Amino acid sequence: MSARTPPLEVVVVGGGVAALELVLALNDLAADRVAITIVAPDVDFIYRPPSSADPSLLGYVERYPLRRLADDLGARLVPDALARVTMDRHEVVTSSGEVEPYDRLVLAVGARPYPAFRDAITLGVEDTTAALTRLVSDLDRGDVRRVAFVVPSGAAWTLPLYELAIMTARHGWALGVDDMQYWFVTPESEPLAICGARASRAVHAMLEPEGITFIGSTHAEVRAGAVLLDRGRERIEAERIVCLPLFDGPAIPGVRTDVSGFIPVDADGSLGAPDVYAVGDATTFPIKQGGLACQQADAVAESIAAAVGAPVEPTRFQPVLRGKLMTGGRDRFLRRRLAGDQDAGEASEQPLWWPPGKIAGRYLTPYLLGRDELDRHAAAGSEPHVTIEAPLDDLQ
Repeated sequence: MSARTPPLEVVVVGGGVAALELVLALNDLAADRVAITIVAPDVDFIYRPPSSADPSLLGYVERYPLRRLADDLGARLVPDALARVTMDRHEVVTSSGEVEPYDRLVLAVGARPYPAFRDAITLGVEDTTAALTRLVSDLDRGDVRRVAFVVPSGAAWTLPLYELAIMTARHGWALGVDDMQYWFVTPESEPLAICGARASRAVHAMLEPEGITFIGSTHAEVRAGAVLLDRGRERIEAERIVCLPLFDGPAIPGVRTDVSGFIPVDADGSLGAPDVYAVGDATTFPIKQGGLACQQADAVAESIAAAVGAPVEPTRFQPVLRGKLMTGGRDRFLRRRLAGDQDAGEASEQPLWWPPGKIAGRYLTPYLLGRDELDRHAAAGSEPHVTIEAPLDDLQ
């Protein structure tokens, strides 16, 4: 590339997992061939790594100042929300009316979680941590003996609820309470069926010893204090009910979406519009999971890098589902290829990828580990620039 050739202007809208993975990948693949602008209303990048066997801490988040991360990655940050996209002019307009031109645009704005049921604790919404803390306190006092965990119809990534069910049950037994009752109600035919037969068998073997009754192939409804099953008039009376959220798409003005506001993309992440891509939870890909969002971002980064002459052979998004099931004991690493033939998947107590982070991002996982290490050891004052030396790789 000629030194006089200006870098490609890449605008990334969003400040979450997919957005940061994309920026990191472009830094590695395209370097000074691109100039990156991040448009995001968030003050912080929020990461949800479970750090303990305490179920109340599954709602805990770690926060990284987005301004600091943008500076660290050599990107320009525009702290504003997206209002609309004007594709024919290659511009995005922010909520404050600022106009940002682009050569390539990547939409990584995420989706909006909302409660599927009114009378339940919903993971991933604003008051999750407080609600789970109250649940643990009620268990500690002996005020709660019957807890149901419910997957609403339409939820695809169910692993976080299995984690919470197992950790909650283990917490109850650690208190010496022997009359607790737990249920796990889900449309899945088997536990974590999306991860393959081996994962299902492994999770099944973990539920029964903890006293968790698995009720599969069931589309349930929740009413105050009860789970209504779709098998006749059967119902479960529960003192606390915990559910996964459902999601609405971002419905961005100027961008074609489906009826739920999600953005249709092809296997390259392209919208079919000139120079515009979308990645992560904002797309119509049904599984909303951080590791898959990172894989989508990597595929788009390769396409952009190749377009500016970087020595990269773009690969299409071929999803590999990686999930780390935290149990408060021995964790389980689950992996399954979702494309092609029917893969039975893998389940192991040993890491199946490295570094073995909760979110399996090729660039993001090692970056955050490096960032944390610098934060722990850096003296006051300026810090050295973080470099990515060992991208995430599969093991075995």
